[in-house]
Amino acid sequence: MTNDKRRRFSSPVVDGIGKSPGRAMLRAVGFTDEDFKKPQVGIASTWSMLTPCNMHIDQLAREAGAGADDAGGKSVIFNTITVSDGIANGTEGMKYSLVSREVIADSIETAAGCEGFDGIVAIGGCDKNMPGCIMGMARLNRPSVFVYGGTIRPGANHTDIISVFEAVGAHAKGDMSLIEVKQIEETAIPGPGSCGGMYTANTMASAIEAMGMSLPGSSAQDAVSQSKVDDCRAAGAAVMNLLEKDIKPTDIMTRSAFENAITVVIALGGSTNAVLHLLAMAHTVDVELTLDDFVRVGKRVPVLADLRPSGHYMMSELVAIGGIQPLMKTLLEAGLLHGDCLTVTGKTLAENLADVSGYPDDQQIIRALDQPIKKDSHLRILYGNLAPTGAVAKITGKEGTWFTGTARVFHSEEEAQERILDGTVTAGDVLVIRYEGPRGGPGMREMLSPTSAIMGRGLGSEVALITDGRFSGGSHGFVVGHITPEAADGGPIALVEDGDKITIDAEENLITIDLSDEELERRLDNWQPPEPRYRRGVLAKFARTVSSASEGAVTDKD
Repeated sequence: MTNDKRRRFSSPVVDGIGKSPGRAMLRAVGFTDEDFKKPQVGIASTWSMLTPCNMHIDQLAREAGAGADDAGGKSVIFNTITVSDGIANGTEGMKYSLVSREVIADSIETAAGCEGFDGIVAIGGCDKNMPGCIMGMARLNRPSVFVYGGTIRPGANHTDIISVFEAVGAHAKGDMSLIEVKQIEETAIPGPGSCGGMYTANTMASAIEAMGMSLPGSSAQDAVSQSKVDDCRAAGAAVMNLLEKDIKPTDIMTRSAFENAITVVIALGGSTNAVLHLLAMAHTVDVELTLDDFVRVGKRVPVLADLRPSGHYMMSELVAIGGIQPLMKTLLEAGLLHGDCLTVTGKTLAENLADVSGYPDDQQIIRALDQPIKKDSHLRILYGNLAPTGAVAKITGKEGTWFTGTARVFHSEEEAQERILDGTVTAGDVLVIRYEGPRGGPGMREMLSPTSAIMGRGLGSEVALITDGRFSGGSHGFVVGHITPEAADGGPIALVEDGDKITIDAEENLITIDLSDEELERRLDNWQPPEPRYRRGVLAKFARTVSSASEGAVTDKD
């Protein structure tokens, strides 16, 4: 590999002695004369003690750096942020969660662009880390590999973070004592790793592996395991291979690759957040992807995984039987994946899967194609006079496919949560939580606390919840989010009044309010937009620049 091939991005330190004072800066952090001749690989670490999802990633970053060094590169580790959705959910702080995706992408782009790294490895743990890392790497379009920090082990009695949220609702109903709630709280999170079901972190890690931007197996490994250490080392080496072959994110993140990601998310019963994040990731690489693509792919892809939150098993149990690779091979053989898509191995998806064995015969986690949990997608894109530009529902069929009820309107998540816990919300209600969209929140909070409280009070099949906010991957029940246009933009959800009749039809993919166009127009004439909740700082900047949720809620749209 010639020096020209090695150093593609005009780092400030590639020039010889006497031309680059920046060499002195890097000598201070450990560079030798030989290191200046090597490709530099930036290792973006999301390490933080804010959350168990990321508390071990500093160690993983060092392993990835060692892998790049052993393969002939020179690694440089740098940090970006993370936040903890599990801690912030249900509070004002959750408004920063989706914003963190943009901050992560911006910071990776900024650091790697400024320092002129030739390649990048990014390691993420919590929910927004995954799309944020991918977006940051893709903007620069330099040879890159994503590494997932791995899943957490189950807590005592097969519990996880969602068990804690639902225990709060069970206690409010009187079905659980405070001592029992405390016991779950103390044991549900046993150590490092991301939330243990097919929640947003595991969903997005799986989508990224299916897309080809992480190494085979990366999405289904325990956070604390030799396989995860090996994955990090291999990722460092893989970037050097990508540099040699000049393979960049835009070579991998094609429209077909996004269709592969959607297919795997559906088969796994993944989070509604995948819709938001895949739209944003596609925008970053100028791939045309819309809500209707999820409808099109969803018509032919079944739900096969019996994973939490709507199923029984945890990610660590899927890891134990082989992860998602056997599932992907099944989907490929059925013609449901594009096998010719390039991946970060330098090989195609079909080549990566060629020698993958099937699942054990006695496993119960992944169903056969002819015995699906649901014959088509659980991710339903709904339209109608309540969501003219679309909404996203997570309907597994266990909660039914049709709901009609009367609106009970709330202007914030906190207000709704109080009324659920005190018993005001009753069977037949459609909870409307508005002004929680990307602009109106601002920040598009997840409604995990209300949905968990509903489930905990035993109302999961008797109450629906709709919002211009979004949902945690741990949310389940009859829930519809991402309603667009959002309330802050004068969307129809802003015009709903207590007692209005609302219908959700997941067979015909409709969400409607029983009002005439004339009545909606009359209400809109009398509607006044709310004052911005923030006028300075990151939330104010986000509110001013963010696009609609139906476009991925990105902040750099033309």
